Amino acid sequence: MSRLPNLGPRGEGWFAAQLILFALIAYGGLPGGAWSGWLRAVTIAVGALLMAGGGLLAVRGVVDLRENLTPFPAPLPNGRLVSSGSYGLVRHPIYSGLIAGALGWGLATASPLSLAGAVLLAVFFDLKSRREEVWLSERYPDYPLYRKQTRKLIPWVY
Repeated sequence: MSRLPNLGPRGEGWFAAQLILFALIAYGGLPGGAWSGWLRAVTIAVGALLMAGGGLLAVRGVVDLRENLTPFPAPLPNGRLVSSGSYGLVRHPIYSGLIAGALGWGLATASPLSLAGAVLLAVFFDLKSRREEVWLSERYPDYPLYRKQTRKLIPWVY
């Protein structure tokens, strides 16, 4: 049992909050860069790599889920546990990719607000995934073993 709220029968409130965070991160990068010069050149390059890599990981997560894809944290009633492909790397590759992309956006746009939003997004996805994993454990008997064998958000680290 999780102490985190469901925020709706399928976790709809979690999804709504996530959209608000995305808007904050996107908006934060629009006004212009907070730094310039060689540092800006480096952060543009690193940011572009993070956005590309994060985008690839998130898209691969969507492709690997196929018919199991839902924007809400509660699994679909007729879904199946996916533990291969990107889900063999991390348990939440879509979240990981979105976090990397948000961090990349903040670096590429030299936006302290977007970078703070990316950190907030990482904390948010950690909490959302905790709520989600309670539902996944209830739905799929093999989930606890998969959880022990596969990192949550950062390959080989966390």
